[in-house]
Order: sequence, then structure tokens, then C-alpha cells
Amino acid sequence: MTRFHRRARPVPLADATLMPAIPDVPAPEQLSRWPVTVRALRHRNYRLFFCGQLISLSGTWMQQVAQGWLVLRLTGSPLLLGLVAAAASLPVLLLSIPAGALVDRVSRHRLLIMTQVIAMLLALVLALLTFTNTVREWHILVLAVSLGIVNAFDAPARQAFTVEMVGHADLLNAIALNSSIFNAARTIGPALAGIGVAVIGEAPAFLLNGLSYLAVIASLLMMRLPPFRPPPRQNRMEQLHEGMRYIVQEPIIRTLLLLAGVISLFGFVYTPLLPIFARDVLHAGPQGLGWLAAAGGGGALVAALLLARAGDQLPRMRMVLIAALLYPVFLIGFTMMTTLLSAMLLLALTGWAAVTTMSLINTLIQSVVPDVLRGRVMSVFTLLLLGLSPLGGLAAGAIAEVVGNVPLVVALSGIITAGMTIGTLVRSPLVLAEASRARPGR
Repeated sequence: MTRFHRRARPVPLADATLMPAIPDVPAPEQLSRWPVTVRALRHRNYRLFFCGQLISLSGTWMQQVAQGWLVLRLTGSPLLLGLVAAAASLPVLLLSIPAGALVDRVSRHRLLIMTQVIAMLLALVLALLTFTNTVREWHILVLAVSLGIVNAFDAPARQAFTVEMVGHADLLNAIALNSSIFNAARTIGPALAGIGVAVIGEAPAFLLNGLSYLAVIASLLMMRLPPFRPPPRQNRMEQLHEGMRYIVQEPIIRTLLLLAGVISLFGFVYTPLLPIFARDVLHAGPQGLGWLAAAGGGGALVAALLLARAGDQLPRMRMVLIAALLYPVFLIGFTMMTTLLSAMLLLALTGWAAVTTMSLINTLIQSVVPDVLRGRVMSVFTLLLLGLSPLGGLAAGAIAEVVGNVPLVVALSGIITAGMTIGTLVRSPLVLAEASRARPGR
């Protein structure tokens, strides 16, 4: 156990009966058949999840790019681009913490099936509205809020469900592979969406996204899991307080979550504003928007695969610090680019730094948090990752609406990200001490 682990001082916990046994751990003679980069795939349930997610998330990224272009076509407003992103984040901000408590009480498997079915229906409604040319801005906002409600429950359930599929031994590899799925889809989906929107419009992207959910729903239904054993009944407010006490009493967990919040709020503001960069700065149209989004996904995919390959040999804390400090540098560099190719290169580097930082923060947190608190702690991580970043995008969009200079606004957000990241780390000597002592395999 690392020095990082020994410092943890967990608060008293409830009964840990929620965590089921891993049903499909391979026999020892099978372990050598799987390369270290993909060793989590030796678990049948995770293989099903991996394939279903790759298809479904490609559709999700197609919709995100097409939706951004649709909003820009209907309104021409950077403020509305930020508002749509913020509309999806408001339910996450309001519901993530109670959703995390629910995730620790119910079957995560069944909850995920339910959230995927609802998300599929929402995508199909947007497709229908767009095909019939009846879509309006308020439709998009309402559907974004509805999807945000779904994500508030889906994201912590998905994070906590990973260990049920692979166990603790392969958790780091599974988290890295989850990130690789997400970013492979982030590379494929936007490129296809950019070409598709330019040729036939936004509606087919929304339809394909809706149909893509069938893959992940089927994968969840095909899994073999032990019967769900509900935990002992516990007061809901006490459950919430138990999770918050744990976070407050663990200085390293607290610092990692604060770092994730800083980068999410100030560093991810460029994402909803990419359509403006594509149309007005780089003059590349919807195809250019697809390539920009795909470039960020490509860099992120490289990061995820490198993390999967490195496994336990990576000095995780030190890499978090390096990537977190490089991220705003790459972001500021992106705002200075005037050609599509150079902008794609800087976005690829930005994607690498972002995924390296967030994946390792995710892994470090999950390697310490007790199983019975996993849903609640990961709900806070979800709140910071999904709830804060669109609010930063909304603020940046509103400021850009006034000043009329999107690259300047994003560059200033990069400067703020750098300053607050350094401030967070300087005020947390324990994290810096862990980083200085970190060695591969420790």
C-alpha cells in the first residue's frame, strides 16, 4: 500500500454489504492472455460495457457537435451556446449529491439501464423536432435540462459501477479504458457529425445518437451479475453528512476535488464556444468544427491509452501536477492560432493534458475511497466535472457577447486557470509532498 493510502483516515462507515462480489474474474491461467494495456477486458461484463459504450458515446458526441451548430444557426449568439451548456449542468449541480446517496442504496446496474432508456428517448425527440423543422431554442433548452437530470444520476452510477465489473485489481486500467472509450468516441463522433451536418443537416446526427443507445442498453441487459443486496436502511441526511465528513476530513481527497473544480469551472470554457472559433476565427464551417472537436478527442485518446499502458508504474500524483500546469498553457496557445491545422494541434495537446489530469484524479480518489462511500464521493466529482464546466462556459459566452472577442475571453480564462491551479497546489503542501516522493509503482 502506498504512503498515499496509509495517510487516509476514514470516518466511521455504515455496513459495506452493498458491494457485490465480482462475478466473472478469470482463472489465473487466463490472465496472461490479455496485454497489460487492456487487462480490464478480461472481465466479460466489462467487455460488454466497453463495446456498448464505444457505440453509444460516438452518437453522444455527434449530437453535441450538431446541437452546437444548430444553436449557432438558429441564434448566432455565443451567449445562447453557453446557456444551452449551462442548462444541462443545472440539474447536475442540484441533484448530484442526493443522487450519489441514491447510488449507494440501489442497484447501480438497474439504475444505468433506466438512465440510458430515458436519454435515448430525449435524443429521439430532438431528432423528430429537427426533422420536422419545428425545433426552437426553448425546445433545445428543455431537452438539455432533461438530459442534465438524467446525467446527475447516470454519471455517479457509472463511476461506481466500474469496480463492480472489474474489481479493485483492474480498477486503474478500467478507468483509463473508460476514458479511452469516451475520447475515441470524441474523435470519431465529431468528425462524422461535422461532415454530416455540412451535407445533410443536424437531424440525422440526433437520430443516430438515439439509436446508438440501444448498444449500451443491450450490453447492460446481457451482463451476469450476482443478486443485488441492499444495504441496511439509513437516514438519508445522515448518508449525505457521512459522505461530506469523509471528504472534509481527507486533505488529499479534498485537494484533488478542489483542483478538479478549478479546471472544470475556468479551464473548460472553450468547449461550448468551439462553433464560434470554427465559423468566425478559423472560417472553417461545420466541417472545421468537427475536426476541432475530433482533434481534442484525439489528444485525449492518446492520454487515455498511455495511462492504460503505464498502469501502476506511473507516478500518478506527479503526473497530475504536471498535466494540470500544462493544461492552461496549451489552452492559451490555442486561442492564438489562426489556421485550422495549428488550432487542431493545440487542441490535441489540450485534450491530452485535460484527460491525464482528470483520469488520474479519478483514479487517485477511487483508489482510496471506501466502497460504501464510493457513490457519494464520486457524485461530488461528477458535480465538479459536469456541473461547473458549463457554468464557466455560460459566463464566458456572456462576456464574449459584450466584448465581441471570444479568443480573448478564453485566453483570460486560461490565465485564471493557471493562477488558481498554482494557488490550490501551493496551499496544499501535503499534495506537493506526496508528488515529490512519488515513484513508479508506489
